[in-house]
Order: sequence, then structure tokens, then C-alpha cells
Amino acid sequence: MHISLAVPILLGVSVSAQSIIDAVGGQAQLSMLALLLNAQPGLVSTLSSAQNITLLAPHNDAFNQFLSTPGGMQASAQLDVVAALLEYHVINGAFHSSSFTSTPVFPNTFLTNTTYTGVTGGQVVEVVAQNGAVNVFSGLKSKSTVTTPDLQFNGGFIHVIDTVLTIPPNISTTAMASNLSQLASAVTSAGLLSAVDSTPNITVFAPTDAAFAAIADTVKGLTTNQLASILEYHVVPALGYSSALKTGNLPTLEGQQVNVVVDGGSVKVNNANVVMADVIVGNGVVHVIDTVLSLPGGNNTGSSTGPTIGSNGSSPSMAGPSSGTNSSPNSSANATMGSAGFVDFKFTVVQNPPSNKDKLLKLSYAAATQFS
Repeated sequence: MHISLAVPILLGVSVSAQSIIDAVGGQAQLSMLALLLNAQPGLVSTLSSAQNITLLAPHNDAFNQFLSTPGGMQASAQLDVVAALLEYHVINGAFHSSSFTSTPVFPNTFLTNTTYTGVTGGQVVEVVAQNGAVNVFSGLKSKSTVTTPDLQFNGGFIHVIDTVLTIPPNISTTAMASNLSQLASAVTSAGLLSAVDSTPNITVFAPTDAAFAAIADTVKGLTTNQLASILEYHVVPALGYSSALKTGNLPTLEGQQVNVVVDGGSVKVNNANVVMADVIVGNGVVHVIDTVLSLPGGNNTGSSTGPTIGSNGSSPSMAGPSSGTNSSPNSSANATMGSAGFVDFKFTVVQNPPSNKDKLLKLSYAAATQFS
């Protein structure tokens, strides 16, 4: 499968003598952003010396809308949250708007603080050209549109956007906000909440509420261990954004593989269709699927016998991943949502239990090679 990727443009200092701070300050529509940056001297110093970066700059109306929400007001009073939010608006790589195509790209940002992200190299944004516009998707699939592209400074480009980006919350918060409440409930019941929310660099194939409703009677008869095995079968221990997915098998946390088939613009995982791709979360990415995946051979118990889940009672020789979660006293993150979709939360990466460490490292390596 041929994949067209946006390629960052390498800029020399000869392009322009204007610094990023001067460039922002010279735009009346970015005066609020300028004020926020000037209150972060450490970030200003970093940006002033950085080369080959792209700033996604919310205009004043975007900040006014953001600050009118409870979440925005709360965030603005916390310098560490503001710093993280601003860092999430800075992309590694100098991307001219013409480099973006209908194939989404997922560049890393300057947000590397493990309080807010479990993605190695910095949390990502999704950027894609759609219907003549360049759109940026952040946490909770929030969309921002570039309104003024390609303002140039000596280290890269500034693209003005119409909304403030949302720092991606953890999987459990995302599930509850994305009509995946049954998945969140199942993960909590299986005792997997902390692991799913805190394990870094994962891909989750998340069944819809309708998919869980279709097997409700079967789920009621499962033990906690059986349910945990099924859910672990929906989690791949590596980052797999849609542009990196290709036909083949992927290892899961459960230990068995899922089969991914990419055909044009559609993606199937075993017998399930991906109905929404690339929901960015604090520690990876979620792809929503329309069917709960069934373990190979109808074995959904981790033993030689057990109930089969699936629309037709059968499953292929390879099967696939997914997870979501609900908030609980054991959660590693606390979140509150404002009306604009901003999530104020603390994300804490925790170590996996020693008994799972070797398996996780081995599976992570195997999965990562499939996405390379």
C-alpha cells in the first residue's frame, strides 16, 4: 500500500530574521497567545532557539471561546497546565500547509511531560487536508481548522487555527466521552483500568456500545479472568495510527494475534470494521470497531472451553485488540470536562506489574516491527 506523507521542510535561518515571538506579536489576531507565551519564559527560550518547528496558533476568538468554559477557566489559572497546552500546539518539523494531503499524518509535538502523555517522543496531533482546508484533530477527536496558513519565522511556520487544541485524556475518560461507556465498564469490571490507562504507546480497538449490547447475555456469563482475556485481545502494545496500519497480523496483550486487512479506505480487524479511526488518547490511539473481537478458535476463556462471542459464533485463525475504561478509585487520572471539551487531568505513567513486564516488552517489540 502506498502512503503519501507530509514531509517537513528544512529551513535555514536565512529564510527570515523574524523570531517566533516577534511573528506571533506582529499578528493582532494572536495577541492573547502572545500574552500566554510571555508568561512562560522557559517555553519562550526553547521556542526562540528551536529550528524546523510548526506552531498551531489559536486566534483570539478561539481563546475567548476556550476561556468561557469551566475547563478553560480552570486551566488558565494553572501555569503547568497552560505550559502543557502551549507545548501541545508546537509540532516537531517545519510543515508548509501544501505538504498536507488527504492521508493523515501524526507528527509529535513538544508535549513530552509524562503528567500529560504516555507517548514516546511527544504527544501527537492528526493533520489532514479535507475539502480544501487543513484540519487538525486533537483529544476527543476535537477538530481545529487552519484559517491563516504559512506565517513564516526563522525557525519554521505558524498556522493560525480556529479552536484551542484538546490535550488527549486517558482512555477511560475518552471512552466515557465517546459513547464507549460499555467498554469503560467492562475494563473496570475486569480490573484492567490502571493498566489500560497507564501503559504507554498502545493501540486499542474499541467496540462500540452497540457491539457490546449484541453480546450482553454472553458477557454476563464470563468470569473476571475470561473478560480480562477478551479485553486484552483488543490491545496492541505499540502505536498504530491509521497511516501506519497495513495488512498483516499484530500481537496483542492477550498473547494471540489479530488479523488486520487494509483495503483502500477501509480497515477490518478480524471480522470487525473500523468505524472511527485515530481517536488520540493520552497513551496512544483508539480505533473504534463495530464488533467485539472473538478469541481464536472460539476460546474466550484462556482455556480449552468457553463461550464464543461474535456476530456469527466463529472467528478466524488470528484475532485483534481493544480497550476503554471508566473512572474508579484505582484510576491513574482524574478528569473534568468543560463544555468546550477541554479535559483538565493528570496522567501518570505507572510501571507494569513485574509478572507482565517481560511479556509486555516482548510484545511491544513484535508489534512495533509490524508498524515500521
